Amino acid sequence: MMKIENGYHNIFKEGAVSSTFIGESIAKHQNKKIVGAHSIFLGQVRADIIDNKKVVAIEYSSYKDLALKKMHEIREAVFKTHELTCMHVYHSLGKVAAGEICLFVFTSSPHRKAAIEACNELVERIKTDLPIWGKEVFEDQSFQWKKNK
Repeated sequence: MMKIENGYHNIFKEGAVSSTFIGESIAKHQNKKIVGAHSIFLGQVRADIIDNKKVVAIEYSSYKDLALKKMHEIREAVFKTHELTCMHVYHSLGKVAAGEICLFVFTSSPHRKAAIEACNELVERIKTDLPIWGKEVFEDQSFQWKKNK
């Protein structure tokens, strides 16, 4: 269950989103008999090579209060335009190593089309609308600010 912070669902998790947490989140939905489809997006940190330097982690930061308020607005809009029964969003803060999960978006609906479309919309809006920044950390501990693609 998401914790409430300043009146909003707290989407942030310190560090990587663990596979155990993801599995437990999915398992909790087995009793929901009106659900016919789930759509899941997992964002994973890549070990990109940039200017001959390998990314070993991304360090995420955010203007948390604004991000939670904006996520609430996005959440409400997506629920209005898609027939969903559940929506869960978790985004990492702090350092996440290459290969680890930094974003977990999980939508549930009676029908697959709504679950898939809502999940896709959420991911796109998170990437463009939320004040979350990633600093790509290289093997030599130098860094650069990540550009979303």
